[in-house]
Amino acid sequence: MHDKVDHHDVLRERLGSAGIIRLNRPRALNSLTLDMVRAIASALDDFAADADVATVIIMGEGERGFCAGGDIRALHESGRAGTPLAETFWREEFRLNHRIATYPKPYVALMDGITMGGGVGLSSHGRHRVVTERTRFAMPETGIGYFPDVGATWLLPHASGEVGIWMGLTGLEVGAADVIYAGLADVRIAAFQLPELLDTLAGLSRGASSRDVDVVLKNLSNDPGKGPLRLNSSLIERTFRFGSVGEIVKALKAEEGDFAAETLRALQTRSPTSLTLALRLLHQGKQSRNLAECLRRELGACLAILKSPDFYEGIRAAVIDKDRNPKWMPATLDALDPAAIDIFMKPAEPPLAL
Repeated sequence: MHDKVDHHDVLRERLGSAGIIRLNRPRALNSLTLDMVRAIASALDDFAADADVATVIIMGEGERGFCAGGDIRALHESGRAGTPLAETFWREEFRLNHRIATYPKPYVALMDGITMGGGVGLSSHGRHRVVTERTRFAMPETGIGYFPDVGATWLLPHASGEVGIWMGLTGLEVGAADVIYAGLADVRIAAFQLPELLDTLAGLSRGASSRDVDVVLKNLSNDPGKGPLRLNSSLIERTFRFGSVGEIVKALKAEEGDFAAETLRALQTRSPTSLTLALRLLHQGKQSRNLAECLRRELGACLAILKSPDFYEGIRAAVIDKDRNPKWMPATLDALDPAAIDIFMKPAEPPLAL
């Protein structure tokens, strides 16, 4: 059986026993709009209820990426104009992230190409996460005056050692090997084998289990090797174990070599407010009982960020004027009053319904 239902930016397809969701905004690197979040949620509900669907696969159209994140220009415009779109988007996106984490059928995310921000929320919460040699993975939010969201404050602190803290603060890209090392993906499969993977999953019986899917993935997978995060894990452990960004920066300055220098350079271009907020949220995420707790905390921070000058300045510099030269307020960590972060810790009203 092979049928398609098109919602323009999200294509829904049945291939054998597989329900396939394709993100279809390739020119925008499949970045998420509210309509797309709703279309994905609707597809997940329908596939969950369909006894003929054994597995659900989510993937991106186009050669360049799975999903580059949320449509930050739309969030910027909503915040500036005071419309409810940004809050509605975050509430529905976070609910979708939680739905993926608790989905009753095997959920397979093909993280081929750029997988960032909201794209991480659609993939890394899933039961089966596939990366390829083309995967470019990041949570780059501190570079736009924002913070790692979509449940990343649950995922990243549970990564090996302090590598998740490194990822959340620096926002730098990593490849397949390090995504797997950090526990944010499961297997590396060559991009040219993805059609074979789809066909094999589509051929599974109606009652296929996650174990059956694991066997298929293992048979097609290859050794990801060791990436820079794994190779520098002891350095990351030494420098990112502190309770403040200032202490992390100081520790990095005492280290030698290119990796420490590149890490330091990245931190020095990020919003001091975002770095401090992100570290607090990541540390709280490590102490949290579950994903839902983290998503609710993130939503409170999202609503406060709409009043933060760095959010608008960061998006201006990155996607509107594209001068890549944000002027943060305050401009340095030393000038930031840690108490200024407390405003982001206020719970959202009403709380996120999960």
